[in-house]
Amino acid sequence: MDGVDLSAVARRVGTPCHVYSASAIRERIGALQTALHGLDAQVCYAVKANSNVAILQLMAEAGLGADIVSGGELWRCLRAGIPPHSIVFSGVGKTADEIADALDAGVARFNVESADELDLLQRMAAERNVIAHASVRINPDVDALTHSKISTGKSENKFGVGIDEARRWFGASAALTHVRLDGLHVHIGSQLLDLDPIRLALQRVATLWRELVAAGHSIGSIDVGGGLGVCYRAGHDHPISAEDYANVIRGALAGFAGRILLEPGRWLVAEAGVLLTQVIRVKQGRQRKFLVLDAAMTELVRPSLYGAWHDIVPVTREARPPQVYDIVGPVCETSDTFARDRALPECGPGDLLMIKATGAYGASMASNYNSRPLAAEVLLDRGRYAVVRRRQTFDEMVAGEQPATDWESP
Repeated sequence: MDGVDLSAVARRVGTPCHVYSASAIRERIGALQTALHGLDAQVCYAVKANSNVAILQLMAEAGLGADIVSGGELWRCLRAGIPPHSIVFSGVGKTADEIADALDAGVARFNVESADELDLLQRMAAERNVIAHASVRINPDVDALTHSKISTGKSENKFGVGIDEARRWFGASAALTHVRLDGLHVHIGSQLLDLDPIRLALQRVATLWRELVAAGHSIGSIDVGGGLGVCYRAGHDHPISAEDYANVIRGALAGFAGRILLEPGRWLVAEAGVLLTQVIRVKQGRQRKFLVLDAAMTELVRPSLYGAWHDIVPVTREARPPQVYDIVGPVCETSDTFARDRALPECGPGDLLMIKATGAYGASMASNYNSRPLAAEVLLDRGRYAVVRRRQTFDEMVAGEQPATDWESP
């Protein structure tokens, strides 16, 4: 992978560990930038997909901005060298402290998701005597045709506001002394493998943009969100190409003279990452054969949380007869299962396996459940590797904990 022997990485760094290919990430960035050629477009990487500072530095080096959803992600981006004028702040639950930090840093834009948030942004910008640029996140009531837990564009979802409410916001925007409401934003979900929902959502946003301009409002930015899907299951998932995606944007937003923002996350990093894990043991149950790994839902929660499929393959060239396993981790939850009835070449204790397409929502969703230290993260780059997050020690895991000795009365 990226010119590096994964078995050697596993021996030196230990397992489980997350491994990312810098070359694969750069290739995806280049493909998207090529597809967008000729558009006034800014790619803002969705930091939630993988927030490791080394990954963020790759984005910064390629000229990408960032889409953030928390104060912590803002801090990471600034630390990695992503300029604040290339950062957009999304999320339905921005706190006053987070908004203050973002205003002080000088982020480019806030994607606003409620009237309460808009009022808070106005008050806090007025206190600082600055002008905050804001976009209304539209909920277009479009089914993204993806998993219900990562669908965000239907009226029943918590994200964004309806088009009628957005009209009212623009109608009253003259009263906003310190917020310039001059953008639209839409994001209907993640792991999208069909262009039709994207096209429909953008058409609804485009209709609103033209209506608002006709009414005398200035729209300087349209944020088309992210959500492009990737191949988790070979032969089953058929991702949208960057070219086809860009052509849908061109068609839906034809004639728009402002800046187009994009928020890809998963598509840039998922397939660039793998989770290396060793077999602890093979356990023969009464009805099923279990392959017990040293990786768990603490390293990759997607199969437990979404029932998500990840291809799993041995890191070996040795030919072996096939066996059918339930592939599980050591965490004390039945849901700590990566796959059921999965056919693999016969495995034994100590064998190294690779769980594929884990570069997004792997390490970024990890936990210390069962007091398991966070796994190491490794970046590969053309024949070399660097540990970009060392394996957490037990002392580091409990560093914020302390005995109840300093009692206080409220």
